[in-house]
Amino acid sequence: MARFGINAERAFGVSIAQLRPLAKHLGRDQHLSLDLWATGYHEARLLAALIGEPGKVTPEQMDAWAAAFDSWDLTDQTCLKLFVKTPHVFPAVERWAADEREFVRRAAFALMASAAVHLKTTPDDDLLPWLDLVETHASDGRNYVKKAVNWALRQIGKRSLALHAPALALAERLAASEDRTRRWVGRDAAKELTDPKQLARLEARRT
Repeated sequence: MARFGINAERAFGVSIAQLRPLAKHLGRDQHLSLDLWATGYHEARLLAALIGEPGKVTPEQMDAWAAAFDSWDLTDQTCLKLFVKTPHVFPAVERWAADEREFVRRAAFALMASAAVHLKTTPDDDLLPWLDLVETHASDGRNYVKKAVNWALRQIGKRSLALHAPALALAERLAASEDRTRRWVGRDAAKELTDPKQLARLEARRT
């Protein structure tokens, strides 16, 4: 786990693949989710994210959990499996992107990436302002932040043809930057967004 950048200080070594069947067996249970999170153990917190009830999650809970994030996998799984299903996505993205703490800021962009995929009924125009946040924070050189910024840019650009053009324009602008981190974020995103297979998928989705 440590080799993959996961904080193993309070971990048992149980994989997410082993936790998923247990989460399915338990079902959604907000009370148990909160109790598991309170233990402070890595896998217990992953399980907490898998069984939490999105409708009962409050902005205060989201902020408290985000403040406790200490690993990229916990950050990403919580955003992907729980937070993106709440009605609090857009305000959380704004708050967390402005936060200087590494994993809190990562959570903002992990939540963006998750929303770009899973919030299928949300109008594309609602996601456009997120590209401004991507541009603002693309110079954050911290490893776990820059990778999440890149992830968000790619997922927004792959969501639809309408979002592809502005996302690719931003990627190309970042790729031409003199800043090393912005250049990496832009070049990597542009490579995926100009992949012919990806463009074909977007065209097929439109039809």
